[in-house]
Amino acid sequence: MIEYDNKVWFRHILNFHKTDTFRILLKEMVIVSLYTAIVAAIEIHFLREMRVNESGESLVKVLKNTTVMHSILGFVLSLLVVFRTNTAYDRWWEGRKLWGALVNNTRNLSVKINTLLPEGCQLEKDYFRIMIGNFPTALKEHLFDVIKLNEIEEVRGVEPSLFSDGRQHVPNLMIQAMYRKAKSLMDAGHLSGEELIVIDKELKSFFDIMGACERIKNTPIPFSYSIFLKKFIFFYIITLPIGFVAYFEYWAIPISVFVFYVLVSLEIIAEEIEMPFGRDANDLPTQNLSDMIRGNVNEIFSA
Repeated sequence: MIEYDNKVWFRHILNFHKTDTFRILLKEMVIVSLYTAIVAAIEIHFLREMRVNESGESLVKVLKNTTVMHSILGFVLSLLVVFRTNTAYDRWWEGRKLWGALVNNTRNLSVKINTLLPEGCQLEKDYFRIMIGNFPTALKEHLFDVIKLNEIEEVRGVEPSLFSDGRQHVPNLMIQAMYRKAKSLMDAGHLSGEELIVIDKELKSFFDIMGACERIKNTPIPFSYSIFLKKFIFFYIITLPIGFVAYFEYWAIPISVFVFYVLVSLEIIAEEIEMPFGRDANDLPTQNLSDMIRGNVNEIFSA
């Protein structure tokens, strides 16, 4: 995720980073400008003297009427684009809230285990300290569809090789291992049944957060809606110069390019943020959050 100073906005206007839509759409903007220039040349130099009715009305004057259609379609298109952008941002923000809840729940679980376990259970505390710190990293990599074992800290009783099989659900295995450990501590008399219920509540929240993240990841925007909006924008843009040239002549070129840039940029941004779990520039900073959680957990258990 790109970090920036929102108070220095003018500098950002002049800065074109690698994910800026202007850079991404530069080739397409050139194509649109050439297309508009061809339409303008045809209308200005070949169609202006063409008469289409007995009153002598020129074809170019008739083409001006298409701007009314574009005004109506532009209003409909703006509603669709706003809905598309809001839907994508809602998915991004929901993902951020889920990881915010994970930050809080890992802290809660760490505090409770560190407090409930007696002083003689240092090895067991170290077990939970490492496993709780490992879980966000495993969840992050699971959402990326790859598990990096070098990022999972080794803990006694749970070897990293256990998670090396790509067919296994690593975050599930980690929660299951922590459940088994908590159950063994209760059987050994280090935790009471009531204390196990308290721990169970926090571990269950890990399942809830993981499932919600998977729901976002595995449920993209319906294909029919996405492709319809793309087609709508495409046909809107290629017909836009027909009416604009009649009013603005060659000035229709920058106007059409600007409209194309705005509409398609919004669609590209929506496509990027609708899937917030990844390594793109505008995805959630799950790596930073994972590192922060591990640091918080280590600090709590060292207190």
